Amino acid sequence: MQLDWLKSGIEPLKELLSFLTKESKTNDILKKQIIRELRNNLLVFHNAYKNNVAADVMIEMLSNEAIKKGMESNFKFSKLKPGSIEPYHIFDDRNKKYIGWDSGRLTDKIDEKIEELRIIKKMNGNTVLNVKNNIPAMLSNLYFRMKLLADFIKGPK
Repeated sequence: MQLDWLKSGIEPLKELLSFLTKESKTNDILKKQIIRELRNNLLVFHNAYKNNVAADVMIEMLSNEAIKKGMESNFKFSKLKPGSIEPYHIFDDRNKKYIGWDSGRLTDKIDEKIEELRIIKKMNGNTVLNVKNNIPAMLSNLYFRMKLLADFIKGPK
């Protein structure tokens, strides 16, 4: 699968992955799991780009289990980062529409997109090869949402 859209976001990703690893060292178990999951999902995109991995494999490897656990446990996703996304958190113009969102709302959208991709895959014989949905655009949107959440968590208080 062509992942050219990911090229511009790969270089700053290395620093974000390092930050998320440090940030996941917390006593709040659910927060730790969610941050680790975000880091691991971003690593899926990073390695998929490096190795030209198929969308089916990427979708299979993306995880939202920690988010589900957080929802079941009534985790306050604002613990990831209090406040709302401001223009200085945004490094990709496509994410300007998320100004004013909080970490809970953005996490919910990430969870929703992962679920949608899995459903589309299941509905079509466990592959997205011949679907009418624009899977590259959906994966791109998911990646840039996850990157925004990481940038927001990392950004100034």
